[in-house]
Amino acid sequence: MLEFLQNYNLIPFHLSLLALILLSMIETIGYYFNIRPTQYLKSLSPKRLSESPLLNVKFSKTLIVVFLLMNFSFSGYFLQLCVYAQQQEFLPAYYLIIPALIIAIFFTVFMIHCLDQVIKPIETKQQVSLLGRLATISSGNARPGFSAQARVRDEFGQLHYVQVEPEFGELEFQSQIILIRLKKSHYIAKKISKSNSLFTTGNHT
Repeated sequence: MLEFLQNYNLIPFHLSLLALILLSMIETIGYYFNIRPTQYLKSLSPKRLSESPLLNVKFSKTLIVVFLLMNFSFSGYFLQLCVYAQQQEFLPAYYLIIPALIIAIFFTVFMIHCLDQVIKPIETKQQVSLLGRLATISSGNARPGFSAQARVRDEFGQLHYVQVEPEFGELEFQSQIILIRLKKSHYIAKKISKSNSLFTTGNHT
């Protein structure tokens, strides 16, 4: 066991597991003191990355990092143990870092997708005004009498999931809409067309 821990060919995977443990401990301690260290990291990350559709999930993005570190460690250990079973020695780490990372990314994406499907969307509270905000249909199609789910960000950048339906016509999946009126438990929305004068950049002469 001691030889396993001290083997330098396993160090990248040991460090990944150590980072996972430290991150979990810091987040747990921060939770009780109402301090979230990962929020500081989020503020330092590029805006383009934080708004990527791949990271548009219903749970904390910290879990994505946790999944990636965990899968990288386990993938590396698994590959090294397979090599050890055949050759009675570990392969140099630089041969397995890229394969382990590819496997880790694959399983991380898979786990994110599964978890995102299971978690129920957080419905928007009524005190948050989203009227006039741009949104995107994220699930199904909407038509009068039948609502669909849309995602929208408030003025503070917080992501919300709301039910929308059109006054007339149909709102297709992934179509861009604008929330124009609140009706009981859902919003009335209007589809944004490319010819909409609100989004015309040129000036008429």
